[in-house]
Amino acid sequence: MYGFLLFCHNKRSSYDLNFTIEEPLQLHIYRKSFTLPIFMYSRLPRTMAAIAAGAALAVSGTLIQAVLNNALASPNIIGVSSGAGFFALLSASFFPMFPGLVPVSAFWGALLTSMLIYLIAVKTGASRITLILSGVAISGILSAGIDLITILYPDDVIGATGFMVGSFSGITFSSLFPAVIFIGIGILFAFIFSYDLNILALGESTAASLGLRVSSLRLIVITISALLSGAAVSFAGLLGFIGLIIPHICRALVGHDYRKLIFYAAIMGAIFAMLCDSLGKLLFAPFEVPVGIVLSFLGSPFFLFLLFVKRRGRIYE
Repeated sequence: MYGFLLFCHNKRSSYDLNFTIEEPLQLHIYRKSFTLPIFMYSRLPRTMAAIAAGAALAVSGTLIQAVLNNALASPNIIGVSSGAGFFALLSASFFPMFPGLVPVSAFWGALLTSMLIYLIAVKTGASRITLILSGVAISGILSAGIDLITILYPDDVIGATGFMVGSFSGITFSSLFPAVIFIGIGILFAFIFSYDLNILALGESTAASLGLRVSSLRLIVITISALLSGAAVSFAGLLGFIGLIIPHICRALVGHDYRKLIFYAAIMGAIFAMLCDSLGKLLFAPFEVPVGIVLSFLGSPFFLFLLFVKRRGRIYE
């Protein structure tokens, strides 16, 4: 418990006070400490947001890569995050009196975008690279829609800049709580269908011969992935590359068994998001760099590396 309090304490921000290292323990012992409100309403929600978003996006990326059989796929690259962000801003603009609709709208945006990408893959028989390029094109259209909303309804989408780059700054429990429920449900169902994903990894023909309903499974897994990415986008914005980097690291560590892969992806995704958020505050102190920018600096070279590995035919080795 003290370790968690200490980590939250050390997530310094640009308005940080000169607390001592013993302050988190004082918070735990002396409930009336003057730093308790800062801890409870700033640092704790931010840390929990990083944990929830990191776990959700990492598991979502793992599921998308499994369904599309594409190691280059992730929620931000194929446009799923942009779809969630577009619908989330639509909800915030037209129904500002119902903030609980934001994660629901983000889910539907992510789901519709995921289904569109899946239909492109099925109907056209697109190659893996073509599928990625299609996702980039769809993401560009949706990003333009997000820009249009921020121009037409600036008062309703205050803070849209932070939303566009992805940030954990200013998150409150009220905006975090509904999304965390969706994330918990999504990760639970991801575990439930992890054994079926292992069968799907054997190939469509083999999976069908073993009695697996491949089309139904893919539809279910796409829905779960959309639920996770949509919930994360609803409070953290358009975070990129967690769903690309973490699944590959986990495969290198624990192999291709989805029963282990999903668990480790959730854990490592949460840790990775917290570390990147801390880097954004520590490297440029007293200024704060949004976590989305840090992720882009780390994720873009990793994506290029995967492209070169794919070119040499070693993407799944």
